Amino acid sequence: MSGADGQPWSDVSRFPDFLDHLESQGGATVHGIIDRIEADIDMDGIAYHDRGIRVPGYDATFVPEPEGSQVVPAFSVEVQTIGPRSVWAVFDATLSWDFYLLQADDIAAIAWVSDEEFNAEEAGMFMSKHDALAAGRFSFGTFIYAGEEWDEQRDLIEGTDTPAFLQRDDGSVLVPTDQADFYNVVNSTPQEFRQNGGGAPSHLGLLELEVTID
Repeated sequence: MSGADGQPWSDVSRFPDFLDHLESQGGATVHGIIDRIEADIDMDGIAYHDRGIRVPGYDATFVPEPEGSQVVPAFSVEVQTIGPRSVWAVFDATLSWDFYLLQADDIAAIAWVSDEEFNAEEAGMFMSKHDALAAGRFSFGTFIYAGEEWDEQRDLIEGTDTPAFLQRDDGSVLVPTDQADFYNVVNSTPQEFRQNGGGAPSHLGLLELEVTID
């Protein structure tokens, strides 16, 4: 399932050679990326987006996975979560990934989309990745929040014992009560979910996905 929340983006710009930058620098955070490109974006926190799963956190870190740790070269994203949550994802770095900064009037995001995902899910509706992203169509990203919008995200997750909440296609939010409720909704177990990337099809390139709370 591709698509975020239908948010249209007026400004879509691609980061050149992002994975090469990760390899040379050893990693990057969302906050560090915003500082490095000197974007006029306020950031108090983020929400990691994975096909409708949303996890608010203070930041997220991208790192290249050590050679040999996966069956293929890989990179991972770990969320600096609120409370005792553990959220990270591992992606197949052999796919043709592009990373983008998305901006609209009052919100920004970093999204990453592979050629494989675009060709499988969006090419029939959009001429390019740029067009698909401008329409809010992507499976993976980190939404960037500040001020009252961030307070709302933080309060939403702090008031529960769930590892994440779920954004429906119509934009409404489903907030499970605890981890058992979350995994009942996604029809999985934590171990199965981690090992199969939450049931992600192979063209998404998601190798592992952990979403848990102690």
